[in-house]
Amino acid sequence: MSKNITAVVYEAHGNPAEVLRLETQPWPKPAPGEAVVALRAAPINPADLNAIEGKYPIRPQLPATPGFEGAGVVVDIGSEVKDLAVATPVILPHNIGTWREAAAVKATELVVVPEGIDPVHAATLKINPLTAWRLLHDYVDLKHGDWLIQNAANSAAGRAVIQIASELGYKTVNVVRREELVEELRVEGGDIVLIDGESLRDQVKEATGGVPIRLGLNAVGGESALRLANCLAPESTLVTYGAMSLQPLKIPNGLLLFKDLRFRGIWINKWYDNASTKERMDAFHPLFKMAKRGLLKTKIEKAYSISGAKAAVAHAARNKRSGKIILEFQA
Repeated sequence: MSKNITAVVYEAHGNPAEVLRLETQPWPKPAPGEAVVALRAAPINPADLNAIEGKYPIRPQLPATPGFEGAGVVVDIGSEVKDLAVATPVILPHNIGTWREAAAVKATELVVVPEGIDPVHAATLKINPLTAWRLLHDYVDLKHGDWLIQNAANSAAGRAVIQIASELGYKTVNVVRREELVEELRVEGGDIVLIDGESLRDQVKEATGGVPIRLGLNAVGGESALRLANCLAPESTLVTYGAMSLQPLKIPNGLLLFKDLRFRGIWINKWYDNASTKERMDAFHPLFKMAKRGLLKTKIEKAYSISGAKAAVAHAARNKRSGKIILEFQA
C-alpha cells in the first residue's frame, strides 16, 4: 500500500481552475472508530465549484479539500469498528472532502453499497437521486397517476425525478431549453417534454388535458420558476432545489392571494445531517434497488484522474455538457 496519497487542496476561494493544487499527504490511519476508504470515484457537482469559489452557505476551514460526493472501498478499520469489514464498498459523507485518494472516516457515517453497483454509479447516488426522492415524498402527497412539473429536466436531478416518478406511478411534465433534449427525455420515461417559453402554461394545459398539477420542482429560478408556478393548480407547492439562472424567484401577489401557492426549498446536505440513520437508509434502499437494475445512472461526459483535477473543474464549469464530469481513482 502506498505510503502517501494525492489530494486536491485549495488555500483561498476563487476560480477553481486557478486556486486548486495537488498535495501529497501521508496515507491516513484510522482512529479506533474510523475506517480508511480508498476512493474510486468522485463527481464534480455545481455545489463543489460554488464551495471552492466561496459562494456556498458553509465554508470549510482552509486549506480544504473539495468534494461533497464520492464512493470507494474500505481498506483498513480501527480497533472499535465492529460492523464494517475490509473490502466493503461504501458511499462517503459530504463533509470530508472526497477529491483525494483515501480518507479516514467515522465508520458510522459510511453507507454500505450492495453488490452489483459499480463505484461510479454509487458515487452519484447521494445528492441527485436522493434529492429527487425527497422532492417526491416530502411536500405533496402524490397518488398513482398524479402529475408534477419540473424545469431543468435534463439535469442529473431532473433525470432522477423522471425515473423515480415513473417507478412510483407519477406522471411528469418536463421543461427543457433545447430541442435536442425532447426525444432523449421521452425515451428515458418523461411523459411530456416541452421547450420553456412564454406559452408554457398553454402548452402544458393542452398536453395534459388540463389536469391539476400540484407539485412543481424548480432548479432554475427567475422567469422559468415563475412560469412553472403559473402551471400549478391552486393550493399547490413549488419546491426550489437549485438556482441555475442565478436569478431570484419573484412571486406576484396574485399567486399567493388567489392561488394560495406554497413555496418551499430543500438543501439535501442539511436534510442528510438532520436525518437519522434509519431515515437515510429508508431512502437509500429503494434507490439501491433501482440502481441494481441499471436505473439512476448519471450520464458521464468525461472521467479525469486526480492529476487532471484542474482540467476537470474547467470542463465541469462549461455550459451544455452532455453529462457529469467525474474524478476516477485507480484501484
